[in-house]
Amino acid sequence: MQYGAGAQKKMADFSEKALDNVKTQDLGEVGDLLSGVVSELKSFDAEEERGVFGFFKKSANKITAMKAKYAKAETNINKICQVLEGHQVQLMKDVAILDKMYELNLTYFKELTMYILAGKKKLKEVQEGQLKELLMKAQTSGLAEDAQAARDLEAMCGRFEKKVHDLELTRMISIQTAPQIRLVQNNDTVMVEKIQSTIVNTICLLYTSPS
Repeated sequence: MQYGAGAQKKMADFSEKALDNVKTQDLGEVGDLLSGVVSELKSFDAEEERGVFGFFKKSANKITAMKAKYAKAETNINKICQVLEGHQVQLMKDVAILDKMYELNLTYFKELTMYILAGKKKLKEVQEGQLKELLMKAQTSGLAEDAQAARDLEAMCGRFEKKVHDLELTRMISIQTAPQIRLVQNNDTVMVEKIQSTIVNTICLLYTSPS
């Protein structure tokens, strides 16, 4: 009953808490922030375009308005970028944690596999050796106690076989958990790259725009 129970419990606990323990950022919120940066830039570009067309009419007023609009856009974008950088740091931490979780899951998989292989080997040895001998002895002697001993061992082999099957089911959880971990990790990595690209490109645009 206790064969492989420790590894089985560790895997069960791990699979239950695996993704819950990763404080992954709200990717929807990050997406909204990225959209906010784009909106601010578009808003500034539109205002700048109108200012250029009307430059020769009221150049002083237009330049002042453009500078004010730029300053407002710069402030808003800087605030958004600061929040995005915070999300980026947390996401990078999550990616590192997910790497460790993947390795831990792999360790549990190997441990369970060891118990399964060893269990099947021992079960085969007992069924083809000790159990067969007891069955032959009971058949030869005709004694009730010999028949009972054979039945007891046969029942024990049946329970042990079920235990090994249970371990295989637990190992299947490990197999299913691995790609889930990688999927979450990949999503986080893609979002980190998007944040990085947005921040870098936005800073370039801000510092190449007229002020």
